[in-house]
Amino acid sequence: MDPRIERLEAVIRARRDADPASSYVASLFARGTAKIAQKVGEEATETIIAALAEGKDKLTGEAADLLFHLAILLANAGLGLDDVLNELERREGISGIDEKASRKG
Repeated sequence: MDPRIERLEAVIRARRDADPASSYVASLFARGTAKIAQKVGEEATETIIAALAEGKDKLTGEAADLLFHLAILLANAGLGLDDVLNELERREGISGIDEKASRKG
């Protein structure tokens, strides 16, 4: 995995149990899954808006915020970005239409 992703996940793990008054990451974990998921949704919306109207620099910043909050949501569930990458790798060579159809039912 990219060392930058490894560093991000290490920071999230290190801050998870910090004092929520002094760590944004700890404060999200303390507020629970619903709050973390809400932040992912907010950041996704901001990423979409940036993609449609605000240019590459803004899109890059919003995408970074989205990835950061997604990494926190995954960590909260005992997962990491490696799990997501492994799932993408599993899907390699499978048509998106076929893969989506396999999830139905």
